[in-house]
Amino acid sequence: MTALPFTATFILASAALAIAPGPDVLYVLAKGLSQGRRSALVAASGFCSGLSIHTAASACGLSALLVASATAFSIVKFIGAGYLVFLGLKAILSRGLISLPENQAVLSDRKIFSQAFLMNVLNPKVALFFLAFLPQFIRAEQGAIAQQLVLLGIGFGLISFLIFSLVGFFSAALGQSIRSRPTLARNLDRIAGTTFILLGLRLAAFRQQ
Repeated sequence: MTALPFTATFILASAALAIAPGPDVLYVLAKGLSQGRRSALVAASGFCSGLSIHTAASACGLSALLVASATAFSIVKFIGAGYLVFLGLKAILSRGLISLPENQAVLSDRKIFSQAFLMNVLNPKVALFFLAFLPQFIRAEQGAIAQQLVLLGIGFGLISFLIFSLVGFFSAALGQSIRSRPTLARNLDRIAGTTFILLGLRLAAFRQQ
């Protein structure tokens, strides 16, 4: 029986990564600002539903690599580690200014959900991020690798949905604060960037059990 692979480190890292400024958070924030909390929650649902596709793909692909080829997994591991470090440096070196769209056309809940879902599923960076992030929390002694990956993906999705929902619920206040205090976005970039780099270094040092 597979034990639950969740740890305090996983929960905190997932929350930090979910709240980091990016297209998903900005889309939820923009919908909350332009159409209200309901639309923001619909967008959050769309993004997190898209994560299920990446979870399934990473569970199939990574479990096969872990079982069949240590060399192949090492290649993916170092590519993923490099990508995380790249994201971290990019966030730290960015200007930290978040622009929020204004005057957007009103969209139906179905349209918002579809857009958010497709934005997530069709983004290769999300797939690569899952390949880089989830393996760090796999422990062979806790049971089947594929099941652990699925549980981790579900856990990340639930944490992301909670964060996105809070962003949507307080979107008006958050948007005003970010617009009036660009240093807030800058500090968020620095925190997110440092988190990415530390995760990348941890992934590079990760060894199969």
